[in-house]
Amino acid sequence: MFDVAVSTPSKMEAAPMQRARGEARISFKQMGSQTRLDELYQRGSAKFRLPKVYDNIPVAVLINTAGGVTGGDEYSYSARVAAGGHAILTSQAAERAYRRSAGNGTIITRLTAEANAFVEWLPQETILFNASALHRSMTVDLKGNARFLGIESIVLGRTAMGERIDTVSFRDKWRIHRDGKLVFADDARLEGNTKDILKGSATTSGGLAFATLIDCDPNAETRLDRARSALEGCGPGTSVRAAASAWNGVLTARFVAADGRALRDALMSFLETYRSAPLPRVWHC
Repeated sequence: MFDVAVSTPSKMEAAPMQRARGEARISFKQMGSQTRLDELYQRGSAKFRLPKVYDNIPVAVLINTAGGVTGGDEYSYSARVAAGGHAILTSQAAERAYRRSAGNGTIITRLTAEANAFVEWLPQETILFNASALHRSMTVDLKGNARFLGIESIVLGRTAMGERIDTVSFRDKWRIHRDGKLVFADDARLEGNTKDILKGSATTSGGLAFATLIDCDPNAETRLDRARSALEGCGPGTSVRAAASAWNGVLTARFVAADGRALRDALMSFLETYRSAPLPRVWHC
């Protein structure tokens, strides 16, 4: 006779969900009058692609092959532009933060520009879906008279699809250093019911899309008139409100819009006017 003991769990334990991981690093060097790719590394679902361009400024396009970010996902992006170089970093499409089951999605970005270099960070918007959780940070290190021009825009759901955003967890941290000294710091946090948080005049007065542009350059203050001129189409009576200010080598512009479409149209008009150059072609796809 044999005694056989069988253990039967009262509840089936759910297997942990697979998480997305991605890391992409890119650097550029200067060869004569042209900026060229120097190094490229990519792992997981983070990719850089370099489409053909018809000038001397390379464009690196970020692609998240996972299709979005949800709780527990982790991404790391970094780019370096050598002395005298100029490179543009953008994204293939809008990033999407989806409903989470647990944890936070994390995106960490690090950018470095050597002396007399210019790095432009021009990703398309990030869309936050209901019950999403996205925590991200950007660190920029500038050397000497290097310039950084960057924008980040957030859209709370797609109004054209009738999406309702009741709650999100969103945190965004910017830190910009020049020669090791902190020159700009900015933190944004949305935690909980977005309608309650954003309904006041001190936030967005009910607007569902907002953006921040930073131009960090020793001569940034000389571009303030150009920035304000480019914002003439925004203001009372329109669906987008915006303002710009400059101080101590940093120009800042803030945008608040009723929805993502209005914000995108305003940003495209502003960026092409302020930069005196067309946006990367992926913005028009």
